[in-house]
Amino acid sequence: MNRADLDKKSEEVSAMFDGVAPKYDLMNTLLSLGQDRGWRRATVAAVEPRKGQRILDVAAGTGASSVPYQKAGLDVVAADLSEGMLAEGRRRHPGINFVRADVTDLPFADEEFDVVTISFGIRNVAEYATALRELHRVTKPGGRIVVCEFSTPVWAPFRTVYQEYLVKALPFAGRLFSSNPESYSYLAETIQSWPDQEAFSAAISGAGWRNVQYRNLTGGIVALHRGFKA
Repeated sequence: MNRADLDKKSEEVSAMFDGVAPKYDLMNTLLSLGQDRGWRRATVAAVEPRKGQRILDVAAGTGASSVPYQKAGLDVVAADLSEGMLAEGRRRHPGINFVRADVTDLPFADEEFDVVTISFGIRNVAEYATALRELHRVTKPGGRIVVCEFSTPVWAPFRTVYQEYLVKALPFAGRLFSSNPESYSYLAETIQSWPDQEAFSAAISGAGWRNVQYRNLTGGIVALHRGFKA
């Protein structure tokens, strides 16, 4: 996919998220049955935030994922491509620095951040291998990447139930509660087509990260990946 096609795809996804920004965090909590809060806490623990660090939180949306780092005393940059999400984030969290940025072409210098993180956003990136390389570029030597993303349940019977939920219940809930139900059909499709834990770990390693590991959350519905820059 060339740069023009990438930009077009990114803008389409961005416009979709613009329309759901005000209720985005609430819908996440409802559709995950409250599990999203635990997933975010696990992500923060994997980051191991230390006061004074500079962190890039990509696909930060309205800033819910960025707030814990700000409270821990980090210098936070919350990046997202959706202007609607950024506007809502700035309204809710005026103390956080929100920046419009495409993760495949970041507007930051080499080796600028101690930590880069992205939660539930990288599967929306058409060329996610390019995104992983860009995140590697802007990370300082010795820094880390933490990615929290939907994945593949490890227990086969549960995996079958989960697939049914994605195909039927998730779009149905979107039609009931969201002003943009198509976005939740899109959500289900991206989760189903996303690589499993091992495949995505290999992609992270292929982008230059070292000591890449993952652990499953909620039986593999979500996987938390971490790697380091040599």
